[in-house]
Amino acid sequence: MKPYPIFLIGLENRHCIVIGGGHEAENKVKGLLDCDATVTVIHPTLTPTLEAWADEGRFTWLQRPYQPGDLHGAFLIIAERADPETNVRIWAEAEAEGALVNVMDDVAHCNFVAGSVVRQGHLTISISTSGAAPALSVRLRQKMEQEFGPEYATFLEWMQQLRAPMSQHYPAFGERRERWYELVDSDILALIRNGRFDLARQRLVEISGIESFAAGEKELTSAD
Repeated sequence: MKPYPIFLIGLENRHCIVIGGGHEAENKVKGLLDCDATVTVIHPTLTPTLEAWADEGRFTWLQRPYQPGDLHGAFLIIAERADPETNVRIWAEAEAEGALVNVMDDVAHCNFVAGSVVRQGHLTISISTSGAAPALSVRLRQKMEQEFGPEYATFLEWMQQLRAPMSQHYPAFGERRERWYELVDSDILALIRNGRFDLARQRLVEISGIESFAAGEKELTSAD
């Protein structure tokens, strides 16, 4: 089975359901909440963290086992693996709803798989072994978390702020593309990583040629 990798957007307007209350469910709920998804969790008990989030109103909690009909109108469903009969019922209802469904560690009852994810601000890296070795995905994620540190979040925040001025300053796509690659290939990331934010800003202005972007209300922000 070869998965087709995609990134879902607009989950704040979609109904997402997590069936389960353990630590795996907690991880999935956290990922959905980080994307501003509208989440319902179905399970009699929750981890302390999930229960605290429920008390804060961060998601809707149905404090009981899954029942047929619970998945009506769902866009995305993630279920902790249960007994085979329950897995089949969840799968069948999700398919009838035309929903995306993942029963954890039960590839036969999934129409999508979720990779191990590394996030640094706007940077999202997803790793999948197509269900062959999830533990390897975890180890690769841990390795990438060390390689792609918080400097990438700062750098991408700066690039986001630079997009509109670059389009105005360089209307010709070819020239603008060259500037973007020069920024990406520069030492700006290394300077941010080493805490040299002022010099990093200076290098950005030198390469982009947009001196006004480093002054006044449009001054670059960072984590420093």
